[in-house]
Amino acid sequence: MKKLIFIALAVIILGALGFQLYRKIGKKPGAERQQNQPPVAVVAAPVERVVLQDIGEFSGSLSPNAQFVVSPKLGGKLEKLHVDVGDTVDKDDLIAELEDEEAAQQVEQAKAELEVARASLEDSQNTLLLAEREHERVKALHEKQIASDAELDRIEAERRAAGARSRVSLAQIKQKEAALRAAEVRLSYTKIRATWNRGEGSRLIGERFADEGALLKPNDPIVSVLDIDTLTAVVQVIERDYPRVYEGQRAIVTSDLFPDREFEAIVASVSPILKEYARQAEVRVEVRNPGRILKPGMFVRVQIEYARKEGVQAIPVDALIQRNGERGVFFIDEDQQHARFIPVKVGLIHGGRAEILEPQLSGMVVTLGQHLLQNGSPITLSGESGGVQPQNPGDTGSGAKSPGGASR
Repeated sequence: MKKLIFIALAVIILGALGFQLYRKIGKKPGAERQQNQPPVAVVAAPVERVVLQDIGEFSGSLSPNAQFVVSPKLGGKLEKLHVDVGDTVDKDDLIAELEDEEAAQQVEQAKAELEVARASLEDSQNTLLLAEREHERVKALHEKQIASDAELDRIEAERRAAGARSRVSLAQIKQKEAALRAAEVRLSYTKIRATWNRGEGSRLIGERFADEGALLKPNDPIVSVLDIDTLTAVVQVIERDYPRVYEGQRAIVTSDLFPDREFEAIVASVSPILKEYARQAEVRVEVRNPGRILKPGMFVRVQIEYARKEGVQAIPVDALIQRNGERGVFFIDEDQQHARFIPVKVGLIHGGRAEILEPQLSGMVVTLGQHLLQNGSPITLSGESGGVQPQNPGDTGSGAKSPGGASR
């Protein structure tokens, strides 16, 4: 029994000595490694105050702001076409002329019929005047009992008939005047003009559908007229972004044909309906087209600005890293020899920059090489790093407030 107790005590003592020796041997090289670890070469960039935008990016095609087809109201031979594709036209410019011999003849005939009606009116009015005078004479004789009742009745009947013929002639005058106006309108229809109600600027001939000498029917197309001073880009917005788009919203349009130019635009209309099969809504964006360099049918990219923040704290997106389930950055200490991992709360991300909501930082963050770092690792800055920003007077020695925001 004593032997077993002795053996147990010996095992316990040896175990304790071994554990202490293990701690001593294991700790010493680790500490030496922490102190003797070679610095990691990293690239860093400063925390900046910038303007950030939350932008939705879409693609679509351009269409004219206004487009219509010029057509004749009458059928006939196309005698003269005054414009061609690409020509500029103003409001009420003459586009084409139809053969007008028949219409002109109808005008002349209507004028002649009007003259006949006027002559007939003059004759009926003279007859009415004579009938009224005769009626007055017979009436006076009847009062003197010289004229009989039958003769007075006959004269009164003739007077009423003359009055009726005069009214008929007057109505015929109005009828013939209306016929003349109709004939003149038909004649004017042989002169085909470009007319529109909205806008006073010039427009372009987009297409030509007929040639001189062609026999046209009413409403046959001759040319199309386009308004491209302002174009319309039609894009499809998904359900998630739909509540963020509204009329009057600012937008920017770019084209592969003009990669260095941005065209100002504005959201003109938002469809109240989302298509069931795609869960998308149609949004129309009006694009200013200075110099008319953009053309209908071009493929364009549309950026709609959802939100805009000025003076926000931002860092390069490349500085963000995930460690132990947290999103953060490696912040460089004042001595520029060590980097510490700091969890951050991220806001807007755009144009390669990320908004840092929490904590407030001032200094440099690692943008390249952070995957080789641990908290407190020694570092050396490469020549590609940006300059160090001065520390804010109220900041701690690390240049950052305590990280209190949750990462996302």
